[in-house]
Amino acid sequence: MDFNMKKLASDAGIFFTRAVQFTEEKFGQAEKTELDANFENLLARADSTKNWTEKILRQTEVLLQPNPSARVEEFLYEKLDRKVPSRVTNGELLAQYMAEAASELGPTTPYGKTLIKVAEAEKRLGAAERDFIHMASINFLTPLRNFLEGDWKTISKERRLLQNRRLDLDACKARLKKAKAAEAKATTVPDFQETRPRNYILSASASALWNDEVDKAEQELRVAQTEFDRQAEVTRLLLEGISSTHVNHLRCLHEFVESQTTYYAQCYRHMLDLQKQLGRFPGTFVGTTEPASPPLSSTSPTTTAATMPVGPSVAGLAPPGEAALRLEEVAPPASGTRKARVLYDYEAADSSELALLADELITVYSLPGMDPDWLIGERGNKKGKVPVTYLELLS
Repeated sequence: MDFNMKKLASDAGIFFTRAVQFTEEKFGQAEKTELDANFENLLARADSTKNWTEKILRQTEVLLQPNPSARVEEFLYEKLDRKVPSRVTNGELLAQYMAEAASELGPTTPYGKTLIKVAEAEKRLGAAERDFIHMASINFLTPLRNFLEGDWKTISKERRLLQNRRLDLDACKARLKKAKAAEAKATTVPDFQETRPRNYILSASASALWNDEVDKAEQELRVAQTEFDRQAEVTRLLLEGISSTHVNHLRCLHEFVESQTTYYAQCYRHMLDLQKQLGRFPGTFVGTTEPASPPLSSTSPTTTAATMPVGPSVAGLAPPGEAALRLEEVAPPASGTRKARVLYDYEAADSSELALLADELITVYSLPGMDPDWLIGERGNKKGKVPVTYLELLS
C-alpha cells in the first residue's frame, strides 16, 4: 500500500511538472526543445498519410455500400466481433421483383418474357457486385483499416511518449538554469564591513546547498536527455516506416482497380448479352431516338468515340427469319427522316459507319429493331451508322 501511494505521488508530481512546462511554453515563458527539420517532415508526412487514408477508407465504404444504415449495422457487427449477415444487393432485389411481376402478369406475354430476361441479367449483375464488394473489402479496405487500427496507433503512442520525454527534458533544463542562477547569487562574497559574520556563514551554507542542487539537476538532465534521444530514435524509425506503408497501399490500390475493372467488364458483358436477347424477340418495342445528352465540352470527341462500344450492324438487328440487307440496299422510310447537325468530329470504326465532321448537316432515320443509340445517316451518296450522342436533331 505504501509503495502504491509513493508511486501515485510520484506520477502526480511528474504530471504536474509536465503540465507546468506545457503551460509555460504556450505562454512563451519557457524554452522548448525543437525537433530537427527532417523529423518534422516525417511527422507531417505521417499525419497526412493518416488523414487521407481515413478519407479514402470512408469514401470507399460509401461507394461499396451507399446505404448509411447498412454501414452502421456492419460497423456494429464488426465491433461486437460477430459475422455480418448476408445481404442481397439492389440488383438481386430488382431481379426478384421483376421475376415476380412476370409470373403474375404472364410469363408468355412479350412484356413478361422481357421481364424474365432482364431479371436474369439483373441477378447476374447483383452477383458480380457482391463479388466486387467482397474482393474490394479484402484487398483494399482491410489493409487500410489495419494501418489505422494497428500501425498508426503504435505511432501515436510513441509520439505521445516522445512528447512527455521532451517536456521532462525541458523541465530539467529549466530547473538547472534556475539552480545555476541561485548558486551564482549565493556565491557572491559579502562585504565584511557591512555584513555580520553570521550572514556570511549562512551565505556559504546556501552556496553549498545550491551547488548540490546544480549537481542533482545536471544528473537529471543527463538522464532526461538520454531517454529523449532513445525515444526520438524509436519514433523516427516508426515514422520512416510510412514509406513501406505507401508501398503496401499502392499494391492494394492496384488490386482494387483490377477488381473494379473486372466488375465493370462483367457488367458490360451481361448487358450486351441482354441487348442481344431482347433484339431477338419479335415485336420488340423500339422507342423514338431522341438525342441523348451530349458529352461535356471538356471531353475529347476522339476519346469518346474510342471508348464507346460499337453497336451491332443493321443486318444483325434484323428480326429472325428476315433476310439480312446490306446497308446500301436499305431505303429510307417514306416518313420519319430528320435533319441533324453534327456536334463533334467522328471517325468511322468500320465500313458500316459514316465519318462525321463537326457542324455539317446530314439526314438521319431509324430502322425497326435498331439500337436506339445509333441512327442511319446519309450525306449525298454516302450512307452509314452514326452515334446519336454526336448529333443535334433539328427537325
